[in-house]
Amino acid sequence: MIQTEYRYQQLENWLLQAIAEQRWRLGERLPSIRALCEQQGVSKATVQHALQRLEAQGLVEARPKAGYFVALQPRAARAPRNLARIEAPRPVTVSELFLDIMRRGAAFDLLPDLHAGDLPPGIVALNRAIGRALRRQKGDDHQYYDAPAGEMALREQLALHGARRGWQVQPEQLCVTSGCQHALFLALMACCRKGDVVAVESPGFYGVLQLLEQLELQVIEVPTSSETGLDIDALERVLQRWDIRACVVSPAFATPSGALMPPAARQRLLALAEQFDLAIIEDDIYADTAFVQVPDPLKALDTGERVILCSSFSKALSRDLRLGWIAGGRWHERILHLKLVTQLASSRYLQRGVAEFMADGSFAAHLRRQRSELRSRRDRLIASLHDWPGEIRVSTPQGGLAVWLELPEPADTLGAYPRALEQGLVITPGPLFSVSGQFRNCLRISFAHPWDGRRIEALNRLPELLLPS
Repeated sequence: MIQTEYRYQQLENWLLQAIAEQRWRLGERLPSIRALCEQQGVSKATVQHALQRLEAQGLVEARPKAGYFVALQPRAARAPRNLARIEAPRPVTVSELFLDIMRRGAAFDLLPDLHAGDLPPGIVALNRAIGRALRRQKGDDHQYYDAPAGEMALREQLALHGARRGWQVQPEQLCVTSGCQHALFLALMACCRKGDVVAVESPGFYGVLQLLEQLELQVIEVPTSSETGLDIDALERVLQRWDIRACVVSPAFATPSGALMPPAARQRLLALAEQFDLAIIEDDIYADTAFVQVPDPLKALDTGERVILCSSFSKALSRDLRLGWIAGGRWHERILHLKLVTQLASSRYLQRGVAEFMADGSFAAHLRRQRSELRSRRDRLIASLHDWPGEIRVSTPQGGLAVWLELPEPADTLGAYPRALEQGLVITPGPLFSVSGQFRNCLRISFAHPWDGRRIEALNRLPELLLPS
């Protein structure tokens, strides 16, 4: 008679071997408990026991109402190196490549024309909330502009959302904007003048570089780590050598690497801001995508009112929802004035709909679902990258929407862009994240979209386009 212990151990070993052979890859869902019972001819209790033992070893992960997923990484990913070099401040000239990528709608997708899949439940709930707000319009509200700071109901919800992250902010300290890019624009206009020097992360967000160009500001690029973000030692050396007016930084899951700045570095950054009379512009747009714990914003530590926090719903909820917010600290009144100049007002019904979506718990529920899904997509992407030929390095972010890939020399991602377009693929080359021509052998790859068959096939075509033969 076969003992029960032998059967669950047998099933455990069979599953472990199949994972090692990558029958199911990192982040992929295992067969259901019912399917395993039928395939292996064992009881439900036997399957559950085997899966629980694998879960205890960290090899699989149970997700509520979704099943069990592979959590074992075939081999550790080597992090990209800190390749940036410090150069003197310079005017900014943004590559035309940025405009081409945006025209194709491909900022976060290899296949922007695919548009596959149904609306997520959270977006369905959001659309209903906005629809209800539109139907509730009364009288002649449509004849009036919104207040400069935005709808109080939305600012109250944003303040509650900040409090859950350890940031005690009052609604009166917030201003609603037309997305995070608009908030960053207001922040730079409020604290800088034409010709000022602004420190940015390198590699860093190309949208910030575009703003610096338009405002005729100079840039100095500060090296970053793909694991810990802005190199604070390098920033201190830069501040000692040049007169820097502001620093734009993303402490939580910075693009393109997804780095998370540790607490000690955050404290040093604020100390340097006091020492060198520096404005800190915090791009906090990715924080809500955290896979495990949402980090406190840098703004929560800001006792000197030197941090201007900028964020929006575009990464955690919808790119199409052009609503953001800014907490301007000592520049708050200036920012309100600049909002009137650049936007005049925001849509009242849109703000009310989003406020209701947050108040009834729908936003929190959406974030819980999204975080699990994004982590699974990240895992599957990294597992696929492990199969690429040559010695590659890839970041392993704990939030955000992308990984940063360092390819062997002499890979040229910028040169590969037109070749990829010929095959219907849109890549995001490394030089886009710098003004100095660095990172030609680097690439940002997003996991914002599901890895269906066509996207996996597109991903598998990239090595022949990117890697030297």
